[in-house]
Amino acid sequence: METFYYIVDSIEGDYANLRRTDIESDDLKLVARALLPPEIMEGTKLKYEMMQYSIITE
Repeated sequence: METFYYIVDSIEGDYANLRRTDIESDDLKLVARALLPPEIMEGTKLKYEMMQYSIITE
């Protein structure tokens, strides 16, 4: 399975716009907040692996 890295670019109601950070891309991915950890906010770093998003803490 592949692993993808994102940052929460913006939150709009029940959806969040995610931007890939592991590749060069300006595209945003619109994801339902129900699929994301509940404590996300703008700027939160996420890892997507095995069909699940998790927060990256550094």
